[in-house]
Amino acid sequence: MASTDKKAFGRSKVGVKGLADAGIEELPPMFHAPPHLLSGRPVAPADDPDFAPPVIDLKGARIVEKMRDAAEKWGFFQIVNHGIPASTLEEMKAGVHRFSNLQEAAAAADQLKRKKDSFDYSNWDTSISPTVNWTDFFLFEMAPNPPEPERVPGCIRAILAEYCGEMFKLGDLLLALLSEALGLPPNHLKDEEHCAEVLGIGGHYYPPCPQPELTLGITQHSDVGFITILLQDHVGGLQVAHRGHWVDVPPKPDALVINVGDMLQLISNDKFKSAEHRVVLKKNGGPRVSIGAFFGYGPPSVTRIYAPIKKLLSKDNPPKYRETTIQDFFTGSYNKGFDGTSYLPKLKL
Repeated sequence: MASTDKKAFGRSKVGVKGLADAGIEELPPMFHAPPHLLSGRPVAPADDPDFAPPVIDLKGARIVEKMRDAAEKWGFFQIVNHGIPASTLEEMKAGVHRFSNLQEAAAAADQLKRKKDSFDYSNWDTSISPTVNWTDFFLFEMAPNPPEPERVPGCIRAILAEYCGEMFKLGDLLLALLSEALGLPPNHLKDEEHCAEVLGIGGHYYPPCPQPELTLGITQHSDVGFITILLQDHVGGLQVAHRGHWVDVPPKPDALVINVGDMLQLISNDKFKSAEHRVVLKKNGGPRVSIGAFFGYGPPSVTRIYAPIKKLLSKDNPPKYRETTIQDFFTGSYNKGFDGTSYLPKLKL
């Protein structure tokens, strides 16, 4: 594609896959990431045990204690023995590959939007990022108002519904464990803070990149909502910020990555940490896919007021944030731009 205008690129729905399929050998300037985002923190040694992201066995001992430690120190951890069949995980990854290879993907997106279903398909940051990331992205809002089944492309319809059901069950379990980790009743985050009422399922597709050293799969950021459950394939590239370094989050067979979002950091009054993370690309690496289940922003929550949970506050632990709605938080984050920083400091008291 001749034009390097990122807004035109976003509207075109060609996607980075279209560029990769066209055989480009040089990365268009709109993909060139600023030097401070490419370098910044050093990458931690892969063999340093102090920089090993936590892995929690959900059938093991002291789960709440381990989850508390991981959420406080990392904001990022992997879980195993979560109960979701390996076949379901593999089929979900395959579904993203099938959807991303659909020649009709953009047409499907337009059809869904005309029917007012909650769906987006794009290079997701063309309007808010200083540069364009090397990824294509789709997002289905699965709760509270899922798209009509017949509007979902057949190549992903069945597995999307199955995977969504698994995410609801796992999300409930994780929120119960995190509630206990905060010293609250198991149902608090789900029933009192309504952390599970909105669920979006998003798929990222990263084609092979001709010059991966010049760009990023995803710029460093923290997630806006409460928690994210991420399924990644075997390719790798996910990194989390920890103690001044970028730390690789190596793919583990059948594992899922959990990260704390900004809103959970806010309502926990900084007890839990919303971790910055990014995706780096490899020479001749990919295509890579990942699937995120995002519990957070959505219509029922836009007017609800959120603030640090009162049961966690005391004279020695006063509120650190002013109250907000998710809509205001999301809008503030969007207006700030996808620049590698969090909107949370704007709400500090």
